[in-house]
Amino acid sequence: YDQYPVVGVTWKQARAFCIWRTWLLNVWLTENGESWVNDFRLPTEAEWEYAARGGLQLSPFPWGGPYIRNARGCFLGNFKPMRGSYIDDGGFHTVKIFSYNPNDWGIYCMAGNAAEWTANAYDESAYDFMHDLNPDYQYEPMGPEEQIPVLNRKVIRGGSWKDFGHYLQVSTRTYEYQDTAKCYVGFRCVMTYLGRSKDDDL
Repeated sequence: YDQYPVVGVTWKQARAFCIWRTWLLNVWLTENGESWVNDFRLPTEAEWEYAARGGLQLSPFPWGGPYIRNARGCFLGNFKPMRGSYIDDGGFHTVKIFSYNPNDWGIYCMAGNAAEWTANAYDESAYDFMHDLNPDYQYEPMGPEEQIPVLNRKVIRGGSWKDFGHYLQVSTRTYEYQDTAKCYVGFRCVMTYLGRSKDDDL
């Protein structure tokens, strides 16, 4: 299953993996006499959407749009088409990550196959109180607050093999509880861009 998305992990497990992956890289960098770099982490909701759009600012899907099929009638992602006929798009559950074309930035499976955890807490009205220049609403409940379900919701994006087409749109958001693992929710790691050295050739 090396070429399939990882699913069935909780939000906390996904964050723990990012910490472990950072540690593993830093050990390797230290052994090779190199400097540490930024930590791996889950993307924020805004970062995820930016990457999913792949430079297409006004398109509803990573491949553009407005349709979910190409000119030959083939589906452009792994999801639940029509009236729940899961196999019509070529997959009864998750499929290999290279089964569909990437977006314009070469990123695969930004719509369908497996929904993805983000770092953000879920609030229906978050867009009303987040700052335009830094749309990042994060909250991690501690102690007694962990028993309050509404405080344990984390944003997932991208839709999955069991979702209908609406959830494949890059602007659609939904949530799962941070301590639950689902067969349709996975994650991907990101790292803050360090920039380029002034000595790099263009």
